[in-house]
Amino acid sequence: MDGMKPRVFPPAFRGRLHDARTATAIGRWLGPAFVVCFLTGLVSHLLQHPPGWLVDRIPSRPVWGYRLTQGLHVASGTAAVPLLLAKLWTVYPRLFAWPPLRSARHALERLSVAVLVAGAVFELTTGLLNTAQWYPWPFSFVPVHYAVGWLVVGALLLHVAVKLPDIRAHWTRRSPGTLALPAPDAPDRRSLLAAVGAAVGAVTLTTVGQSLTPLKDLLLLAPRHPDEGPQSLPVNRTAAAAGVGRIDAEEYRLVVTGPRPYTLTLADLRALPQHDVDLPIACVEGWSRSARWTGVRVRDLVERAGAPAHARVRVVSLQLRGGYRVSEMGHEHVRDPLTLLALRLNGRELVPDHGYPARLIAPNRPGVLQTKWVGRLEVLA
Repeated sequence: MDGMKPRVFPPAFRGRLHDARTATAIGRWLGPAFVVCFLTGLVSHLLQHPPGWLVDRIPSRPVWGYRLTQGLHVASGTAAVPLLLAKLWTVYPRLFAWPPLRSARHALERLSVAVLVAGAVFELTTGLLNTAQWYPWPFSFVPVHYAVGWLVVGALLLHVAVKLPDIRAHWTRRSPGTLALPAPDAPDRRSLLAAVGAAVGAVTLTTVGQSLTPLKDLLLLAPRHPDEGPQSLPVNRTAAAAGVGRIDAEEYRLVVTGPRPYTLTLADLRALPQHDVDLPIACVEGWSRSARWTGVRVRDLVERAGAPAHARVRVVSLQLRGGYRVSEMGHEHVRDPLTLLALRLNGRELVPDHGYPARLIAPNRPGVLQTKWVGRLEVLA
């Protein structure tokens, strides 16, 4: 016996609050955060990459629609970080349960947990890094983040279905499973949940001002401030990053194609009727800012080219590199009087980083589709 190695057992966890009631209580917050984050992310994806049948069905109103949905997307994702950490702390002893698979139901539970944990950590980590525009990975963020989002939702639904009996048994303080737990743990459980709630409130209040600008003075943890940037507006892609050199006002030409194509100089554009609109620009990283834009209505430009009422318009940038060089608008956006080819921002001529000499600004449209350095408008019948 003395020569035998000691038998190794799985680790034992006797810490309090690693129980189904605590996990269920945190899950009641985490689940809705994931659902809001997924649904608003789905809206964002469809607005950025609409299938052909949806292009003409995307509404241009309310003007703040994308600002709201994308702000909720980033806010709910940020709030989910402390919730996920608390949830993992509560349930991690079960990862060491022995034997690892006890039944078909248990196998489904372990599979859903593995996919859910890995996917959730991936989504929140990459999402947070995206808000800071830091991409330390070799893959394209948007399609991978979108695909893994579906994977997480599927794993979440499977996990809830498998764990539904336990959830029901511990849903409230008076549920049978909750009452069976040691009564002395209840005050500590409430303290833990209060601390998690405070953490969620803290990270939300110190980041949500990126899009909810009345709270911008509370921004401590957000990577962007909505007032910081040229002309008091943030910039994602600079003219240098897009490969746009100095554009000479005398050499600039706007080409408008259609049944009656024509070309305008910058002086021609400035001589056309100018309109002022107050519109927000909202970006996928979670920041947004309202501004006053001055320019020519897109509908006036394409009507001059003979565009029919149902026509779409393809907007082509002068940028040489980077994504979203070309964007497409359905007829609702094209015909909206708030959709401008903007020449001025907050009363001043656009600077190069904001799209000089002309950029698109339209209501309820993702910032990446507010094309800068516009050189061509193509009427699509």
